[in-house]
Amino acid sequence: MKRYFIRLDDASDHMDFHKWMRMKALLDRYKIKPIYGIIPNNMDPDLLKYEKVDGFWSLMREWASEGWIPAMHGNSHVFESNKGGVNPVNSRSEFAGLPIERQKDKVREGYKTLASNNIKANIFFAPAHTFDTNTLAALYTETPIRVISDTIANDVYFKDGFYFIPQQSGMVRNLPFQTVTFCYHPNRMNDGDFEILESFLKLYGKRFGCLKDTVRKRHRSLLDIVLKGCYFAIRVVRKR
Repeated sequence: MKRYFIRLDDASDHMDFHKWMRMKALLDRYKIKPIYGIIPNNMDPDLLKYEKVDGFWSLMREWASEGWIPAMHGNSHVFESNKGGVNPVNSRSEFAGLPIERQKDKVREGYKTLASNNIKANIFFAPAHTFDTNTLAALYTETPIRVISDTIANDVYFKDGFYFIPQQSGMVRNLPFQTVTFCYHPNRMNDGDFEILESFLKLYGKRFGCLKDTVRKRHRSLLDIVLKGCYFAIRVVRKR
């Protein structure tokens, strides 16, 4: 059976609180538990423009207690390279292209901040979706995280010690893949975005599954490899 997931990016101590709470009310209405990415040590100047959220860490723990799934969304959310790494959705990265020791420092610092605020994150996804093999090595040695939300594939797969949950779209749509993650940035959403999301949830809300039932050892298939190749080939053509 096809499974859908929602991933929310850029939860931080500076965020559009009202839009995030609007999203929470909408997902609660349809009993959907998203993956929400917390920026441990936010230094992104674009995000720092938002008002500081009082009681931010208490709010993050509250969401986790309600069944939302916390993830480590990078460390500072500041881009340090123009590399796309193994998932070149963008040509900027907080991680891809950096030396392994630098990445270890960032991963260690981010995980420590989450842990010190009693947030247990078992999932990682990088800002701008970009990471490389050094990022995976850093995560493997410095944290217990073994699940990545990113890459293009038909279904969840296991590779190099990690489970990869594919993330294929920045908005809801009826895609043909076995497992689909829709990535939203609540800070940037407008009324139309919320309306489209709710219309989709009314039709397909029952397809949003339980993450624990999805993460399993399945090796990457030929279909997964072909889909990834086609996806990035199309992106290259569109940029020309």
